[in-house]
Amino acid sequence: MMIGYPFEVSQDGSYISVAIPLLTYLPSCPNQRVAPLGAPDDEAIVYSTDNLFSPTEVGDLINAAYRQIFFHAFQSDREIALESQLRNRQITVRDFIRGLLLSKTFIDSFYDKNSNYRFVEHCVEKVLGRRVYNQREKIAWSAVVMTKGVKGFVDELLNSDEYIENFGENTVPYHRRRLLPSRATGEIPFNITSPRYDAYHRAQLGFPQTIWQEMVRSFRSYDRQPKTGDPTLFREMARSLSPAAATPSRASVFDIDIDKAVPYRSR
Repeated sequence: MMIGYPFEVSQDGSYISVAIPLLTYLPSCPNQRVAPLGAPDDEAIVYSTDNLFSPTEVGDLINAAYRQIFFHAFQSDREIALESQLRNRQITVRDFIRGLLLSKTFIDSFYDKNSNYRFVEHCVEKVLGRRVYNQREKIAWSAVVMTKGVKGFVDELLNSDEYIENFGENTVPYHRRRLLPSRATGEIPFNITSPRYDAYHRAQLGFPQTIWQEMVRSFRSYDRQPKTGDPTLFREMARSLSPAAATPSRASVFDIDIDKAVPYRSR
């Protein structure tokens, strides 16, 4: 399928927007498409409202959703109205994820400061729990962003068969199939390894910044740090002391007043 123009000209000469369907792309073979083959279950903790009933458990689910979508949410970034609706079961987890993706914080942090390709990578990793298959998939989803906007793109992701089959209505998305039989630990989650800004915007913001220090500071692990009573803790104090040697007396015996020096004892 070829990418066409998102507009066509009508008979009166005006432009009419035309929605481009999702382009076809071939999936590759990352971990989530490979059978477990005896590997243990995924490291990620699955949060779902199907088995959460207490307010504390629902709060943990909400925090997990913030970590998945925002990586970290400050108090000013939290969507209080959405949280209240989810706690009262007025919306599903999928609706809550949709609200976070369309929030001002997410748009400002990920959409406004990235290209469409980079924005697609972020959303696929956070929503579908996997990396993009290839460049053609990024082009396909970028065409959806171009023609339907951010809201249409988010709806396409959350309404996709892949999302419904893996997470459904009540499960917070997570990094799928992080464990492999030959590894002791799984891959680092995407929301930690993927920088918020792409290379261009990091350069515009002046990152990374080089900081020069006059003195090189060494780091010692906690188990190698001196404990209470260790002599090294008093090393600097001992070095700061500079005791002076006592000067011997050189007085002559002829200078001693015997009458005054020897005490008089009366009977």
